[in-house]
Amino acid sequence: MYISQVFILSPRGDKLIFKDYRQDAPRNADEIFFRKYKFWDGAHHQAPEGDCPPFFIEKGINFCCVKRRELLFVCTSMVNSSPSLTLEILLRIVKVIKDYLGILSEESVRKNFTLVYELLDEMLDMGVPQELNAERLRPYIFNDIIPVSNPDSNYIESFFERLKRGELMERTRRSDAAASSIVQTSGERKNEIYVDIVERLNVVFNSSGNVVVSDVEGSIVMKSFLVGSPILYLTLNEDLVVGRGDANKTRYASVVLDSVNFHEDADYSSFETQRQLSIRPPEGEFTLMNYRLSAECTQPFRLVQSVELLSTHRAEITLRVRADIPATTQGVAVKVIVPAPLSCTNATVELGVGAIGQTYDYKEVEKSIIWSIAKFYGGTEQVCKIRISTSTPITAAIRREIGPIIMQFEIPQYSVTGLNIRLLRLEERSNSYNPSRWIRNVTVANSYVFRTH
Repeated sequence: MYISQVFILSPRGDKLIFKDYRQDAPRNADEIFFRKYKFWDGAHHQAPEGDCPPFFIEKGINFCCVKRRELLFVCTSMVNSSPSLTLEILLRIVKVIKDYLGILSEESVRKNFTLVYELLDEMLDMGVPQELNAERLRPYIFNDIIPVSNPDSNYIESFFERLKRGELMERTRRSDAAASSIVQTSGERKNEIYVDIVERLNVVFNSSGNVVVSDVEGSIVMKSFLVGSPILYLTLNEDLVVGRGDANKTRYASVVLDSVNFHEDADYSSFETQRQLSIRPPEGEFTLMNYRLSAECTQPFRLVQSVELLSTHRAEITLRVRADIPATTQGVAVKVIVPAPLSCTNATVELGVGAIGQTYDYKEVEKSIIWSIAKFYGGTEQVCKIRISTSTPITAAIRREIGPIIMQFEIPQYSVTGLNIRLLRLEERSNSYNPSRWIRNVTVANSYVFRTH
């Protein structure tokens, strides 16, 4: 198969990058795509209105798109090719660009457009994929990176500034790998490695607040800028148990996972006995290990909701959210999204006493109320009252339109499963060879839903 075009668009539809490999697709394909993407009507497609799917055909052009940090990465084809293969190629293109730029943003793409075009020239020839590995591309890339600042680093940086020395593993801090690039000259190249334990939660609570679905998707993600390709040894919890077949083992284990899988180059021969992995880290970003836990575990946030009818056209929704995380930990960028009835005409919000760093927003078109909490400290509770007005009398059917309530959050230095890196060691070469090692844990809400009825 082959790709006809690859282009990158800003959130406004501005054409940042446009590479035409075969000249068989219209030159205004980016305009055709963005018009359809922006005003997706859902006609003749299963995707709902306003929710454009990653694959669609418009005016005879096959479009495949992914969204990263508000940027749209799109490829086109004039033949009916495999969607899964097309998506895999596009994702690898995005990953290579991210490895070289360090951070995906409109500013970084604009400042480094010559580097991006050089990468696209080397990755595909006449639209046919040639080399989609950042490390193997390096000898053929000659443009230097123009660094840009990371716009999303402030709240994480402020969090780590408040941590006392000694609370983190020696020589660890927040991972700034997102702001680093593999394109560096030998004189200024950093000798360091970043390790992130990322856990994504998929949880559903019933109307009584009990967990009905609990699933944790975890991964150990590394970004390597090491000099000399040394062997890296990573050791996890001693009492880690994989699988639930042996009841005697799981009874006394602090960390129990359902399943794990490893990077293709990882040596896991010592994993069963010592919980140790070793690998020669490839340059750039890669996933060393994926793991999964489907059993119920301690959930970081609990929500209690109630709906009170004030009149035939007015109702009050009371939300109480409790953070069941250690007091030394805090959730950041917390959002509580409450869908309102379709007949809702207005919504007002009353925040709790002493609410600091909290805001709300009523989305009239989407019929939803968003309660935002900048920092949610562990062991605390926040209260919010939402009063809605409707154009029709509030019946039982209309009350059922309230919800389900969705939470979004990120918790730095916190792990739901309890998985931690006990030791991160690099192959010794000389007394002067001492690369920097940065480690962090982060838990994020992938799908955190509270049913209301």
